[in-house]
Amino acid sequence: MEIKREDILHLASLSNFSLSEDEVTSLGKDLQDIIKYISQLDKLNTDEIEPTYQVFEMENVWREDEILPQDASREELLGLAQEEKEHQIKVPKVL
Repeated sequence: MEIKREDILHLASLSNFSLSEDEVTSLGKDLQDIIKYISQLDKLNTDEIEPTYQVFEMENVWREDEILPQDASREELLGLAQEEKEHQIKVPKVL
């Protein structure tokens, strides 16, 4: 696969990059080398290889949701806030 100058400029435009001529040339060569390296995978015989969908043996660990007693009451926690309104912590507007 050949990387054309127009392709590099199009990618740069999509990425909102401005490239000099030297950078376009250098990037073109780098992309060609990357594609050449990756294309070596096409030569591998994978006929009897089962596809790998997950590399690590992962398993979800589930636990029951428990409400544990807390050391502080709602009123004590609200008392730590700088400002309170209608039993809620009042914070400055963000937007």
